[in-house]
Amino acid sequence: MRLTKYAHACVRVEDGGVLVVDPGIFTDPEALAGADAVLVTHEHPDHIDVKALTAAIGGRPVPVYGPESLRPMLSDTDIEFTAVAPGDEWRAAGFDIKGFGGEHAVIHPDIPQITNVGYLIGGELYHPGDALFVPEGVAVGTLLAPVHAPWLKVWEGIDFVRAVAPERAIGIHDGLLTAAGLQFTNAHLDRLGGTDYSWVEPGTRIG
Repeated sequence: MRLTKYAHACVRVEDGGVLVVDPGIFTDPEALAGADAVLVTHEHPDHIDVKALTAAIGGRPVPVYGPESLRPMLSDTDIEFTAVAPGDEWRAAGFDIKGFGGEHAVIHPDIPQITNVGYLIGGELYHPGDALFVPEGVAVGTLLAPVHAPWLKVWEGIDFVRAVAPERAIGIHDGLLTAAGLQFTNAHLDRLGGTDYSWVEPGTRIG
């Protein structure tokens, strides 16, 4: 399994097939080149850019999976959409996938919560989307760990990494941080996360 991190929350996973997760408005369109399937955790624009996604797929039969709440956004496109929910299991781009979670993390009590589905890919890679849901009974090899968000404190991110207890964690969801802020946050996660933590520049391939 080859993993390429793109800006913010987007990653590209390759092992025969090409699977792209959360290609949002910060994502370089090249992340979607040749994609065989796409996973979207929820409807926020930093996780799905409908216009860019439609342009990249270009009418090809590329299945897009995500919560049912995405359907209205995609209704005027020719995207092949399949709604998924926590507990669902399916296969896409050659990968076994299972859905986890169910709710987006709370930003503020006055902001309604939306659906968020995290994905376990190939039984090894976990992308939580915008939630700190810990998948029970799963030995996560690689955790894609959110490092910054309006809904996230540093200590919550650290405790999430500890609770999942992956073999390694890679920082994502970093598009709103300055370079200085990223340096501080990464240092905390590296020192206190209890696992092999790293952050890489967008476009970096990770074996």
